[in-house]
Amino acid sequence: MRVPSSVVLPVGTHVDCCQEEEVEEKRCHIMAKIAAMLRERKSNLTHLINNLEGSEEPELYMDQWERLKEMESCTLSILNLVAVNCRDPRDIKKLEAALLEHVRNEELFPEVVRVLPPVYRQVEAAIIDISQSEEVGNHGMMDLQYLHSKLSQCQDLSMLGRELLQDILRYLHCVGLLVWYEEIKHLRSTVFLQPTFLITVFKLLVRYRLVQQLQSIS
Repeated sequence: MRVPSSVVLPVGTHVDCCQEEEVEEKRCHIMAKIAAMLRERKSNLTHLINNLEGSEEPELYMDQWERLKEMESCTLSILNLVAVNCRDPRDIKKLEAALLEHVRNEELFPEVVRVLPPVYRQVEAAIIDISQSEEVGNHGMMDLQYLHSKLSQCQDLSMLGRELLQDILRYLHCVGLLVWYEEIKHLRSTVFLQPTFLITVFKLLVRYRLVQQLQSIS
């Protein structure tokens, strides 16, 4: 909800635990809950913005107002839920086909048809080689300045400027090849060449009943 022009594909699993007629019913129920959640979010943001604008000294809350207006401007596209049985390879193929169909949709992802300078492809290929080298651990974390120096050692990239590299990193972040939290001060100097590592970390930290699990440890 905080990422501009986000596209979300809900995926419903455990279809094998449902009766056939239940699947469509649950799909409609989930999509209705998502729609209600988005309406509530919009309403809450509007309410908060109106409160700040109606305060006696609105200029004191300008920072908060700007953040709320930025969140309000973030559009969110919710695609139709895909229901799958994770134990059935055919359903996994169905999910894969749905993903490919959506990411090739120019209206959803205008980056698909963006014409890129050759240097973008050269940097992308070089980063893939670096991420797969023994020098990079499984975490795939690399200092931005060090990455720049490594790329500058590659053929045809010796004149790669810092600003151009940052533009390319923004693009590669957008298409999901890597993760670069440019807007977070403490992470701005780190590039995650292996996004799947972050998923593994999040799975360990963001868990159902995590607090109860930790409290149960003597």
